[in-house]
Amino acid sequence: MTRLPSAPLGLTYASSHEAVRVELSGDLDHRHADRLVEAVDRLLAAHPGVRDLWLDCRGLSAVDSSGLAALLMVRRRTDKAGAGLHLDGRTVQLNRLLEITGTLEHLTAPGAGGHSLRRTGATGRRGGPTEENRPTAPSGSPEPRA
Repeated sequence: MTRLPSAPLGLTYASSHEAVRVELSGDLDHRHADRLVEAVDRLLAAHPGVRDLWLDCRGLSAVDSSGLAALLMVRRRTDKAGAGLHLDGRTVQLNRLLEITGTLEHLTAPGAGGHSLRRTGATGRRGGPTEENRPTAPSGSPEPRA
């Protein structure tokens, strides 16, 4: 069986006073999962008092068990920081992985910040901040740095 190479995990971000938005692309897998956790650690440290962390998952092509572990670690980090975690644009495959592993409710339920909302996948947006209030990542944004 031929194994396809994994696509590097791309991270772009934007922030406002109370929220940080991270757009994910590529593979969230055993080769790249630590990169997400490290980036979230840096972003939370650089934005103390952030109320919401939005992960836009539309660009993810694959998520394995290490990627799932990274998402769970991100949830722990946001809970500790008192911030809500939002998973926007979840793909069918990501939703299926979260359902099979019993982590969908945990990752989409309100967090310690109490601001998380249950988010749908690629279909419409219900509730939550309006588009003009939610930070958006401009294309070509630099990656988070320490």
